[in-house]
Formats: sequence, structure tokens, C-alpha cells
Amino acid sequence: MQGIIVGNIADLYEVKQINSSKADIYEAKARGRFKKEEITPVVGDKVEFEITDIEKKEAVIEKIEQREIFLKRPKLANITQIVLVLSSKNPKPDLLMLDKQLAFSEFLGVQSLIVINKMDLDKENKIKEIKSIYEAIGYNVIETQANEKKGIEELKAKLKNHINAFSGNSGVGKSTLINGIFNKEITQEGEISKRNKKGKNTTTAIKLYEINENTYIADTPGFSTFSIEEIPSNELQNYFVEFKSKICNCEFVGCTHIKEENCGIKEAIKKGEINPERYERFCKIYQELKQREEKEKW
Repeated sequence: MQGIIVGNIADLYEVKQINSSKADIYEAKARGRFKKEEITPVVGDKVEFEITDIEKKEAVIEKIEQREIFLKRPKLANITQIVLVLSSKNPKPDLLMLDKQLAFSEFLGVQSLIVINKMDLDKENKIKEIKSIYEAIGYNVIETQANEKKGIEELKAKLKNHINAFSGNSGVGKSTLINGIFNKEITQEGEISKRNKKGKNTTTAIKLYEINENTYIADTPGFSTFSIEEIPSNELQNYFVEFKSKICNCEFVGCTHIKEENCGIKEAIKKGEINPERYERFCKIYQELKQREEKEKW
């Protein structure tokens, strides 16, 4: 049988049968040889499995297909789109985190979709500028008001035929959006701390929720805290999409675009072709990666 792992608790896996008219989900264990080979199945893995008890819906995983994408933290395989959720307020938009996530999505080779939630709180119309910056460099940006289900249908259309991972700081409304998509409480709602206006993370386990055939949402705890340390600092430029066509204008090979003169990126900023604030965030991310690399040398 062909299946996809949609849930995992300890050594038990929820495997959904695919290429079947029935939406059967089996409770499966992995063959012992996987442990010997130091291979651990994860949510999102496409697998071959054998049914051991059809009435109890029990099975055993026989084979894990080659992964197209693998995230180390949280452990998740084969996602095809990362949905990056911001809120217009409470918490305020974290654009440094967003740019890290966009760079990491480019590094992984998966599609990105930006969702700005809680639009009803944007009384000063500040989100318009943020939206224009990211749309100008080619990203899709959707505005939502999850508690009123505004923008949900547009979002659902963009999720189609993807395994989608929702990412963003706690409190931005990821769970409310997911519940709105399914029109029922799929994930536990979080709450905003009134004292510090930061979110409290309430999701505790990775799980894939099926919207319809070939379309899933991964609810992933801690995804906003992922590290982008896999990206070498000297390659970060390749994952800021608007930089790519300007790098060839740099005078020096290996230009870091930080201290060098006659830099194609800096010239593009002067001409208004690259947003200066996004460039500043590039510099911060570059320095973070560089400092980590220096520490690892010692």
C-alpha cells in the first residue's frame, strides 16, 4: 500500500492510504531495520506499508520513499509551500523573521506565500507598504481577518495541491486561520499575553490535516524558531531574490555587499531598485551567519 505519514506520537505513526477511494488512516509502526539503519520516519514521508489488522486499522511501514525536502527542526518531509503568517498588530510584524523565513524557503527550493492577518487592527494603514515591498519582488501576499473568516477562500485557493507548512511567531493567528479553512476547530487556539503582547505557543505536535485530495496543512510547533544556519553566509545573497540580477554588477568577485565599494547591490539601492530596509535586514542575517561560522571554527 502507498501512504503518507500524517501524524506521529512516539513510535506510532498515522499513515493515510493514498491512491484509494477511501480516506483510510492506519496506526503503524516502523520496521526494526529502520532503527538499525538510523532512519526515523517523519510526518510528510511518503511510505509503503503493509496492513496487519484491517479491522483495527493497524499496519507496519515497510519503506520510506526518497525525500524531496527534509526539515531538521521541526522534523517534517516533502513540504512544497511555506505559508508565512504575520499579524498587522499584537504582535507587530517581525520583518527580520520574515526575511529569514523567505531566504530559508528559497534555500530549500519551496514556494512561499505571505499572509498578513488581523487586518482589522491596521488602523494606520501601515501594512500597505509592507505588502507592496514583497509583491514588488514577486511574492504573493494575502490579507486576512481570520476571526471573521475574511480572506479564507483566497487563501484556500493558494494552498491547493501543496503540502503547506504554516510558519510565524506565536499569536499571529495560525491556528485561527487553519480552523477557518476547515470551518471547525482543528487546532487548539492560542492566546496573547496581555502583559507582554507576545504569543503563547499552544500547538504541541506536528500533524498533517487534509483539506482535499493532494492538499495538506502541516501544523508545526516551534517552526518560527527554526534556524537558518544551514545557509553559508557567502551564499545568503542567492536567497534574496531581488539581489540575483544585481550581483553581476559588483566590481569584486566574492563581494559580501557589506563593506565593499562599487557594489552592484548598493548601486541598486541608490537607484531605488532594492528596498533599503530589506537590505539592512540582509546585513543583520549575514552577520548572524558569519558569527556562527566563526564560533564553529573555534
